[in-house]
Amino acid sequence: MGGKVGGLSHKCYRETSGIKVSGGQQVKSGSVLTREGDRWKAGLNVVGQMKLTARCAGEIYFTRKRNKCRKVVTFVNVRAAVPAVKE
Repeated sequence: MGGKVGGLSHKCYRETSGIKVSGGQQVKSGSVLTREGDRWKAGLNVVGQMKLTARCAGEIYFTRKRNKCRKVVTFVNVRAAVPAVKE
């Protein structure tokens, strides 16, 4: 018994964590953007803390700002896709 947690060994678990998308990439609503990372914070149209997910469909972009401790933090944002207007 034991040895694995959640179907992954501790050796390969590190490979599944990190950022899953790049800037300019199109994502759907509910897509996972990051896993197990404290380097990235939720920005516009993004929810979560340790696992960031997209709140709506659109294009990914990143912004960098300084927090209260003057440390640079990267925010993951989603620019919402505008639906086509039917005439």
